[in-house]
Amino acid sequence: MNQTSSATGNKFPGSVTAAAFIIILAGMMYASSIVTPFLMAVFISIVCAEPINWLQKRKVPQGIAIALVFILIVALFFILGQIIGRSLSSFSENLPNYEENLNAIGTSLLQFLRGLGIDLSVDKLSGVFDPAKVMSLTGGILGQLSLFMGNALTIVFLALFLLLELDSISEKAKAIYQDSIGTINYLNAIGKSIRHYLTIKTATSLLTGVFVWIGLAILGLDYAIIWALLAFLLNYIPNIGSIIAAIPAILFALIQLGFGGALWTTGIFVVVNMVIGNVVEPKMMGKGMGLSTFVVFLSLIFWGFLLGTTGMFLSVPLTMAIKIILEQHPDTAWIAVLLGTKDDALALREKKQQVY
Repeated sequence: MNQTSSATGNKFPGSVTAAAFIIILAGMMYASSIVTPFLMAVFISIVCAEPINWLQKRKVPQGIAIALVFILIVALFFILGQIIGRSLSSFSENLPNYEENLNAIGTSLLQFLRGLGIDLSVDKLSGVFDPAKVMSLTGGILGQLSLFMGNALTIVFLALFLLLELDSISEKAKAIYQDSIGTINYLNAIGKSIRHYLTIKTATSLLTGVFVWIGLAILGLDYAIIWALLAFLLNYIPNIGSIIAAIPAILFALIQLGFGGALWTTGIFVVVNMVIGNVVEPKMMGKGMGLSTFVVFLSLIFWGFLLGTTGMFLSVPLTMAIKIILEQHPDTAWIAVLLGTKDDALALREKKQQVY
């Protein structure tokens, strides 16, 4: 019986691995309500490890360093909750005024179209240019932020306990893999790569949010801090995050400031994201994420389908971790090459040539 099982396992190793992988993914999807807060806490703790290490290098005891960072996190979540709550309240109070502005814009557009000889009824125009739909989209995105804040307490405390376990986790890993230096090295590589990416991404996202806030505040757009907060948070989502963040702000600018204000808002988002995304971030990121552009976009869809919005936020670090793990095994190294960039393929090619 054992020989038969062994023979079967050796004959179809790929099938067994693929089946196990599918079962793990299905389990993650089924338990997403538990997995997503844990993953968020893991990656928050990875980012927070940097300031903790910085404080410890300056002779601050570990407990005090963790306490200071934890207080900062709680304060940030509290401030964000206050900003979102007050904005939602003010948004609801001013809703009739915004709907009136949007109706006025619709009437002006109708008159403009009639001047061009396009006869469009009010009913048809209202179906396309419905104030309720525009306001529902804007309010819905703000509502999603307040819903996220509901899980914030759980995530913060999970991150706190992980930070308290930082030293013991390192020692446990060394104890488990004490006979395998390679395993320890690639675990360190995973942590270093994710920490590097998340630290740089947090810094560039913060810059994006600050410049968007300054631009929109100068423009005079209401709730500039909310649109900046959206720009900061959604900047973690690769490729499409900045586009999603700009849509509600542009629509709101159209409602409040008219077509000219909407164009200026579009320009602010385009300039900020072009400069941060194409100039600042590549210089700070160095050699990059080690993932091809296609794989980044594909991972966004995959992890988003699997874990929802949290999966989209964490799609790049999760894929980076998987790529590093795959690189450590000769049987799966080719998959890591497919996930990587041209430089990864050339490096593997040179390595094979040196062997032969």
